[in-house]
Amino acid sequence: VQLQASGGGLVQTGDSLRLSCTASRFTGHFAGLGWFRQIPGKDRTFVAAISWSGSSKYYEDSVKSRFTISKDIGKNMIYLQMDNLKPEDTAVYYCAANFGAGADWYRSGFDYWGQGTQVTVSS
Repeated sequence: VQLQASGGGLVQTGDSLRLSCTASRFTGHFAGLGWFRQIPGKDRTFVAAISWSGSSKYYEDSVKSRFTISKDIGKNMIYLQMDNLKPEDTAVYYCAANFGAGADWYRSGFDYWGQGTQVTVSS
């Protein structure tokens, strides 16, 4: 499984960015795909996830009103639309794939990870 993330950059407080992640080299389908972020010296944390069908979406509380995860099934891509960005959103963002099962699949460990894309929000 290969996951390729893109779309990061340097923006100002209040700006928007859209991250993209393309999944390739896999058979079947995932339980879902997700976005995580990591600040230097800190653990990687969950941001958002979306089921394979795109019908279920999950968010970390601090981004719930500002970020939107979506999926383009035909292109095996997911997106993270990030609006009203804040300096505390600065991090390396990773996309990941989960082959788990059950309603709480997004709470379990993700199986494959892409390379990160840096998001920097200046104040």
